[in-house]
Amino acid sequence: MDSATLSLDRREALDALAGELRRIFGNRLRSVCAYGSYERDQDTHSIVLVDELSFDNLAACVPLARGWDALGLAVPLILEQDEFHRTLDVFPLEYGDIIAHHVVIEGLDPFLGLSVPEADRRRACEHQAKSHLIHLRESYLETRGDPRGVSRMIGASADGFRRLLDNLVTLVHPPAEHAAGHPDLAAEAEQYIGVPADLTREILASAAGGGPTTIADPTALLARYISAVERVWDFVDAWKK
Repeated sequence: MDSATLSLDRREALDALAGELRRIFGNRLRSVCAYGSYERDQDTHSIVLVDELSFDNLAACVPLARGWDALGLAVPLILEQDEFHRTLDVFPLEYGDIIAHHVVIEGLDPFLGLSVPEADRRRACEHQAKSHLIHLRESYLETRGDPRGVSRMIGASADGFRRLLDNLVTLVHPPAEHAAGHPDLAAEAEQYIGVPADLTREILASAAGGGPTTIADPTALLARYISAVERVWDFVDAWKK
C-alpha cells in the first residue's frame, strides 16, 4: 500500500482514529499505520503501536468502536511496540505483509529496516499449506459426497488457497520494491510452484458464486485441487532445506 491508494475520506477517517487514540494513550502512542490492499467496499485496517497497553486503555477504546465502523475502519490492531518485535517469528506472514504494505498515519515509520527472516516465512507457509490440505480432506468427508456440499466447500476454501499461493509466490520470488502484489497470481503460481494456472483460476473464480457452477459434479475438480495442494506442500517442505 502507498498513500495514493487511500482516498481522501479514508485518510480523514484514519486521521480521526489517530486523534482519538492520541487522547487515550498520550505520549505512549508511537505510531498509527494503515496496511493491506485498499478496496472501496472493505474496511480499512490499521496497526497501532504503543509503549504500554492496559485493560483500562482497551476499555476506553470500546465506546469509539461504533464510530470507527461507521467510518469504514476495522478495529485497529493495538500492540505494545516491544510486543510486535518479539512476535515477528510467531506471525511472520501477517506481520511481513504489514511491513511490506503500510502507510504511516501518525508518528514515525516503525518498520524501517525491519524484515521477517526467510526461514520463519518458509515455516509459516509450510504450516499454512498442510493446514489447507487437512481442511480440504476433512471437509470433503463432511459433505458425504453431496455435489452441492462439495461445490460450497470449494468456494469457501478459495480465499485461503489464494492467500497460500500469494504467500508462497512472494517467498520464492519476492516482488520488486513498490510492486503492487501479484497481478496474475495463477500464472506466477504455475511458473514458480508448478500449480496449473487453469486450476488456480477455476478455484479462485468459484469464490464469488459460492462454488463451481458450470459442472454437475465438482468432485473431479476437488480431486485435482487436493492433488495440487499436496504438491504445494511437498514444494514448500523441500524448499531450501
